Amino acid sequence: MIAFDTLEAEARSRQAQRTAWQDGDGPLPALYVSHGAPPLFEDEPWMRQLLDWADDLPTPRGILIVSAHWEAAPLSLSAVAPANVVYDFGGFDPRYYRMRYDTPAAEELAALVHKVVPIPVHQHASRGLDHGAWVPLKVMYPNADIPVLQLSLPTNDPRHLVQLGRHLQALREHGILVIGSGFMTHGLPYLTPEMFFGNQIPGWSQEFDAWAAEALSRNDLDELAAFRCNAPGLPFAHPTVEHFTPLFVTLGSADGAIATPIEGYAFGLSKRSLQVA
Repeated sequence: MIAFDTLEAEARSRQAQRTAWQDGDGPLPALYVSHGAPPLFEDEPWMRQLLDWADDLPTPRGILIVSAHWEAAPLSLSAVAPANVVYDFGGFDPRYYRMRYDTPAAEELAALVHKVVPIPVHQHASRGLDHGAWVPLKVMYPNADIPVLQLSLPTNDPRHLVQLGRHLQALREHGILVIGSGFMTHGLPYLTPEMFFGNQIPGWSQEFDAWAAEALSRNDLDELAAFRCNAPGLPFAHPTVEHFTPLFVTLGSADGAIATPIEGYAFGLSKRSLQVA
């Protein structure tokens, strides 16, 4: 039995007891979530970290999430009507392909996004939520009663993504939770069985994570944006960069104090996740 089966009832109860965001409340923070994959549902401590984090936030009116797993230009939004989740992974137990996350229709959220983003945003009629969106949200908000839309990652240029985040800032004042979803390190081709199954942490994962943590502690956007030149271990920590760059949407969406609700490692990869006021 997967750990989520034993935790789900508690998670649903905890979500139902949270306080909802109300008009007059301050803007919600923006998040960067290291999202994991189906093995997240086997990791009870990690799921409890996500649940505790969601407990500390007002329940949003809607969620807009930018995932590493939907790179598309021009800028695009997922379907506003309930759509099937995307099972964009392979080789896992069949039970993961039966999981659902059927959120409410999101027409009002879509209208808000179109209002605040000053460039055309293509609306997909059938594009569902990929695992970078629905896997962490199924743990944090298991009742699936919050409208969710996914916004594509249109580029990996940090400056352009920060600017995109700036456009999204106004959503937070409407009770919308803006999330960039990736993984602080994502060197899957370089994981060994000792790392994946034995909790051995590779040096490149530790070095990249320490560099990012230090830059984030100074809120040093210039240093982070220069990651291709400055980050240690980059070719191994991010052989492709799409799991790091959603961070810049988050950092553009909010520019206040940075908190780190989740840190540590899973499968040798840094699961560092951030909240920006």
